[in-house]
Amino acid sequence: MEILKAESLTKIYGSGENQVVALDHVSFSVERGQFTAIIGPSGSGKSTLLHLLGGVDVPTSGKVYVDGTDVYAQNETQLAIFRRRQVGLIYQFYNLIPVLTVTENMTLPVLMDGRKVNEERLEELLALLSLSDRRNHLPNQLSGGQQQRVSIGRALMNAPAVVLADEPTGNLDSKNSQEIVDLLKYSNKKYQQTLIVITHDEDIALQADRIIAIEDGRITRDEVIRA
Repeated sequence: MEILKAESLTKIYGSGENQVVALDHVSFSVERGQFTAIIGPSGSGKSTLLHLLGGVDVPTSGKVYVDGTDVYAQNETQLAIFRRRQVGLIYQFYNLIPVLTVTENMTLPVLMDGRKVNEERLEELLALLSLSDRRNHLPNQLSGGQQQRVSIGRALMNAPAVVLADEPTGNLDSKNSQEIVDLLKYSNKKYQQTLIVITHDEDIALQADRIIAIEDGRITRDEVIRA
């Protein structure tokens, strides 16, 4: 069943001689629960695509549907709620709030949404991420791998329809990188999360169900590796 659909997504920066086409009429759909890797050289449009899928940036033209909702047909308030509830974002640089504990960072999207924290889900995620004994630590008291685990927990806390990860292992060594990928794959299966990961790492891409390659803002390859 289709959970995400991109229709002729185009993003243009600048104008005239300074115009840059970051994405050029990109179209594809993703099935619920699928783990898709998006690969391509620097400047190919991968991160731009991820931001458009997550409602973080606005396309020049084209549409994005998540679970049947036309993302960019929403007003700013609706879009903010959509981002908190339907999309989990994981970045290379963690983006944790330095004065908040592990638990506070993980539950921030729920609290910002004015909703009650699901304590059972929180405990389950803390255990899954091996952070139960670090729950009251601040980010500067954690290793890089632990900080990335917190950012994953934050992304999963709202049980979003789609999890988008932009180079989630870019700052980690190979051991921590594989542990993070294993966690993402586990949550993908356990919670049936649809997972889209941007990566330069071919080893990570080959662990996905599907690989989409982008170059110069266009899809050059779309291959299902495992059903």
